[in-house]
Amino acid sequence: MKAGSPSDKRLAVAVVGAGAFGRNHARVYHELQKRGDAVELAAIVDTDASRAEALAKQFGARAFRSVAELIDTAQIDAASVAVPTVHHCEVARVLLHGGVDLLIEKPLASTLNEADELISLAREANRIVQVGHLERFNPAVRATVPIVTKPMFFEVHRLSPFGPRALDVDVVLDLMIHDLDIVLSFVNSPVKEVRAVGLPILSEKVDIANVRMEFESGCVANFTASRVSTERVRKLRFFQPQQYVSVDYSRQDLLVISVDANSTEAHGGFSLQSVQRAITAKAKEAIGIPPQFKIAKPKVAQEEPLKAELSAFLEAARRRSTPLVSIEDGRRALAAALQILEAIRSHAERAKLAQL
Repeated sequence: MKAGSPSDKRLAVAVVGAGAFGRNHARVYHELQKRGDAVELAAIVDTDASRAEALAKQFGARAFRSVAELIDTAQIDAASVAVPTVHHCEVARVLLHGGVDLLIEKPLASTLNEADELISLAREANRIVQVGHLERFNPAVRATVPIVTKPMFFEVHRLSPFGPRALDVDVVLDLMIHDLDIVLSFVNSPVKEVRAVGLPILSEKVDIANVRMEFESGCVANFTASRVSTERVRKLRFFQPQQYVSVDYSRQDLLVISVDANSTEAHGGFSLQSVQRAITAKAKEAIGIPPQFKIAKPKVAQEEPLKAELSAFLEAARRRSTPLVSIEDGRRALAAALQILEAIRSHAERAKLAQL
């Protein structure tokens, strides 16, 4: 790359919000800086001055108590917005007016009106805005993208033990929205119908939810999300013509089982040659897999998703290119999540449950 090219531009970045998400963003920006990337972690912003100062001191940055103070006194090119969702719009508004490119943590906003305002502001200011749907940068998901043809059925589980993090939103906006974004990007079809049930268990918000979503394409997706589970599960499975795909987000693992469509074998019309190269028919029989199926485990390059996400954001900011997860993608996922919450409320009314 020639010196002075867009990809060599050194970006001064800020992290707004010094909570759990913000600390991780600051850590990764600092690691990217240390490895020689063209980025400098320049500022930490938090209304809690002591928390901002502690994190800034840890990574050699300056501390600020507000984004207005940041804009007035520092030269910042890009920023991560990692404040509670209810404050996304007001914080992002100031930064966009100040000419700063943004990575806004998911969900993009609290309402679609706020999301639409941010889209308009980003366009008017000609700013790059990426939304923090982290699983798009999971290596297993990235390895799945070239495999996707016409998915017709999804089964998705995202379960976590209870913790104090992100209790300002319900489990749909906290956890399920990750999978909504992935499925929406894979299906690429409008949502036709949503049926959902959800319950508050240990908080005042919905802590566990189950959703059936049908798309105009005919695809159906079942989602289960819980933050009151006894175990941690992060799995997505889907079927498409002649193929089953299983993604384990946590293990960054991918399994693909395909019907051998090019078979000439008399038995069932399938060839066993390619299957036998991967796994013997005897072994498959032992684990209950018919011999006409081909099993593959595509190579997945292990990488921390957050590091990949922030690197992609910085590259989009330098090149002035559309991010992998655009602000419009963030709105689409938010719209689906809010539609699910409305379906949960409707179900609660029909079932005569306490008002959600």
